[in-house]
Amino acid sequence: MNLFTEMRVLVIASLEHMQAEGVLPEGLDFANVAVEPPRDAAHGDMATNAAMVLAKPAKMKPRDIAQTLAEKLATDARIASAEVAGPGFLNLRLAPALWQGVVASVLETGAEFGRSTMGQGKKVNVEYVSANPTGALHVGHTRGAVFGDALASLLDFVGYDVTREYYINDGGAQVDVLARSVYLRYLEAHGQEVAFEDGTYPGDYLIPVGAALKDKVGDAYVGQDEDVWLVEVREFATEAMMDLIRDDLRALGVEMDVFFSEKALYGTGRIEAALAALESKGLIYEGVLEPPKGKTPEDWEPREQTLFRSTDHGDDVDRPVKKSDGSWTYFAPDIAYHFDKISRGFDALIDVFGADHGGYVKRMKAAVSALSDGQVPLDIKLTQLVKLWKNGQPFKMSKRAGTFVTLRDVVEQVGPDVTRFVMLTRKNDAPLDFDFDKVLEQSKDNPVFYVQYAHARVCSVLRKAAEAGIAVDDETLIAADLGKLSHEAEIAVAKKVAEWPRLVEIAGRTNEPHRVAFYLYELASELHAFWNKGNDDASLRFIQEGDAATSQAKIALARSVAIVISAGLGILGVTPAQEMR
Repeated sequence: MNLFTEMRVLVIASLEHMQAEGVLPEGLDFANVAVEPPRDAAHGDMATNAAMVLAKPAKMKPRDIAQTLAEKLATDARIASAEVAGPGFLNLRLAPALWQGVVASVLETGAEFGRSTMGQGKKVNVEYVSANPTGALHVGHTRGAVFGDALASLLDFVGYDVTREYYINDGGAQVDVLARSVYLRYLEAHGQEVAFEDGTYPGDYLIPVGAALKDKVGDAYVGQDEDVWLVEVREFATEAMMDLIRDDLRALGVEMDVFFSEKALYGTGRIEAALAALESKGLIYEGVLEPPKGKTPEDWEPREQTLFRSTDHGDDVDRPVKKSDGSWTYFAPDIAYHFDKISRGFDALIDVFGADHGGYVKRMKAAVSALSDGQVPLDIKLTQLVKLWKNGQPFKMSKRAGTFVTLRDVVEQVGPDVTRFVMLTRKNDAPLDFDFDKVLEQSKDNPVFYVQYAHARVCSVLRKAAEAGIAVDDETLIAADLGKLSHEAEIAVAKKVAEWPRLVEIAGRTNEPHRVAFYLYELASELHAFWNKGNDDASLRFIQEGDAATSQAKIALARSVAIVISAGLGILGVTPAQEMR
């Protein structure tokens, strides 16, 4: 039940009646007619821009259209009033029965309330985290993991067929560095003193990997040249790091559907096939690039390279795919990887990158546009930096990682639920401060606590009602006389609940799961405000002594809030609290 959609249908039907009566001309496009919450809640429950967007094509004054539309809408029993405002906006107030009906709809639908068929089962690939397999995930990866996972859940909720994917960057020079670092730990496990030079990974997390390698091969690699052990140690170390990464993700509640290895693209003809597809479209050529910005011609040695004509698909400059020495650039396997995704039949692709990949956005979009002939959209979401604080100071604590705070460090400090919610309290492309003291506070200023507390409060009401002998199962609550929910404070809570289906569709359309976190905070605020009013006005308390019927109506309202909070937290990957300790 989406009241905003329902009211838009009513508005469109009224406009069509106006056309049939000759008030409006035929052939008008109603696509941009919207029904939304008003900017100021004092103006009404909903507002429509119909008169404003139709005035020019209809060659009429907006207020004239709005006045006639208001008269049409006022005849519908669902509309309590329709008032023209400003140059032609139309503010609507709905009959209380509609808000009471929302409560019944939530109870009848349960956790499915707000689910949408907007995605129409289209296949979407969401690639996120995709960290180099050279060590534990750090706090920056944590934000990308939470954002990507919540986005995947959100898209599933609005009707898409979602695949969660991790791209293992195991084809570059960094895995050779990993292998050399593990070899040093292997020698250390044999009692040798070793030195970690610049360019190696000194973190303590490789100590058990070196020991495990010793257990596997004994002293077979001790004193051997690199060409003897590099390939085997690289494979062993990469798999050990991926086991560590999988464990880290599991601690955060993240489970991937697919782990795709970059190494699988090399020597298999897949890179060549992707570039051949571009070449068949006339998009691969041999050429010399202009000097990059900031370099003068004197500092730049021009070399002929194999280039992708990415400027034909919106990029700023063409991009090299093969170096002058014949080896692939970093971009070439990425093109092949996305070609593979397109070949798997995905209708849309989403990549979640760290902020340091901002320069990669246009070239990757150009490649996907070219490979799919513009048929498969690619949305790239950048997650900005996370700054950690504790006791008012920047927080650094991870010795095992070497130089950074790990995902596991954060989860062990505050738990996965707090970690996930806090990571979604800012839009993905805005910097985020993660204050270990604040996120554990039990106050309104801590959104995690505030939302969890709202759910726990409803659970407490249900327990107390049951102890008082009041039936509070959903079937009984659905049958309650919801007409008793007539106080403006009760209606205000129901109105906020009614926004949920619209909110998730907007969040799904824009790929912005943070909107869910914001909404949950607002919904929790409505419940807490209502609860506080009950402290002053006994008639607003959920349990009315000696009046089971009224109690059940009020508890139905509370239960509807808990259902929506639980659904929203489910999208965010957070477990609803049954009680607060």
